[in-house]
Amino acid sequence: MRLLIVGTLKGQLSIATKMAVDKGAAVTNAEDIETALRVMRAKGADLVMVEVTMDVRALVQAFADEMIAVPIVACGTSNDARAAVAAIHAGAKEYIPLPPDPELIAAVLAAVANDAKQLIYRDEAMARVVQLANQVAGSDASILITGESGTGKEVLARYVHTKSNRAKAPFVAVNCAAIPDNLLESELFGHEKGAFTGAVARRIGKFEEANGGTLLLDEISEMDIRLQSKLLRAIQERVIDRVGGTRPVPVDIRILATSNRTLADEVRKGTFREDLLYRLNVVNLKLPPLRERPADILELAGHFAKKYAEANGMPPKLLSAEARRQLTVARWPGNVRELENTLHRAVLLSTGPEIGVDAIRTPDGARLDERRGPDQVAAQAAIAAEAVTRGLVGRTVADVERDLILDTLGHTLGNRTHAANILGISIRTLRNKLNQYADEGHAIPPPPQGEARYEMRYG
Repeated sequence: MRLLIVGTLKGQLSIATKMAVDKGAAVTNAEDIETALRVMRAKGADLVMVEVTMDVRALVQAFADEMIAVPIVACGTSNDARAAVAAIHAGAKEYIPLPPDPELIAAVLAAVANDAKQLIYRDEAMARVVQLANQVAGSDASILITGESGTGKEVLARYVHTKSNRAKAPFVAVNCAAIPDNLLESELFGHEKGAFTGAVARRIGKFEEANGGTLLLDEISEMDIRLQSKLLRAIQERVIDRVGGTRPVPVDIRILATSNRTLADEVRKGTFREDLLYRLNVVNLKLPPLRERPADILELAGHFAKKYAEANGMPPKLLSAEARRQLTVARWPGNVRELENTLHRAVLLSTGPEIGVDAIRTPDGARLDERRGPDQVAAQAAIAAEAVTRGLVGRTVADVERDLILDTLGHTLGNRTHAANILGISIRTLRNKLNQYADEGHAIPPPPQGEARYEMRYG
């Protein structure tokens, strides 16, 4: 367990530091946000404790800007309730009053450790993936984790790291899709001072930050193919070249990569190197979408309901029977990420002792069973098409043609010229048809006043 403590209350924070060390944590201190960022870049941490009088929101945002994912716990004097609430709203996971209680520190450290190792699942399809992950976690083999967006690829990557022999070393994640191509090389491999305009100092890249541990290349399919050759060399040779550097730098890391695309298809398109795919795909952990692991839906829903009730200072709420049914029949195109957001919203919207179906809503406020996504629209279109087809059976072509012409004319409010254009026939043909239908006794929509005069004069 690596703990970073950010703040200036040295007396009380030092007590927390000693307690954490006594519980087996490796502790680093930082007095301000910039120092905390440097520590996270160089060493990483499993938990950050921040003094509540600091700008917690700025710290959370600074970590988010650098794509650093770590739980943050605020701490402050016990009578500072308003600041505690503000810190939670700013993004802190928990609040610890100072001076700290030894048992509370131990509980927080244990909770963070358990969160890092915890995977919530019940479905057999997911169990098979986890079983394979456990089998290969102890090796140094590269692993490719695939699946749709929101299925939990990064969560599984962190799980593999915690089960590996490198669990006590850094876990560094890089989102290849979120960093522009011209910056990604420097982000991964670092650069020397003066390597390019704006490089005012040497910067250590993610490969060196992860040295001894695990490097996750998230959404690797988005990496430019020209950079893939340099990545391939780094994986093969276990050395990197900083941008502007003159000598290779050895690194000892394990590579995990994720993709929501089929990389074999990208190889065929020429956007992904085949030799890099072979290097990464020693083992493939393929996460099934949530709709294919139905037993996980209620398990995860219960977990998220409890999590967000605690995070918002609310009593725990169970899901009603109708809400549970609604969750299980939904398609969840956004997978676990969408389910989590839906349950967070449901906890906030529910007013009674349980979460009812009225609280299960989409971001725009519609009930989940009223959402018309692509699947629902396609189903409705198929039903409509089938109904139309059934309506045509047993009718003559002349009857269908007559109804089509009269319906179109009604749609154009009797405008013959407009109707003829829609039908793709000449105005003379349309008039002949209408004269025929009138002789047969069918009601013909009258033309607009102006067009009627035109027909009387030129018809």
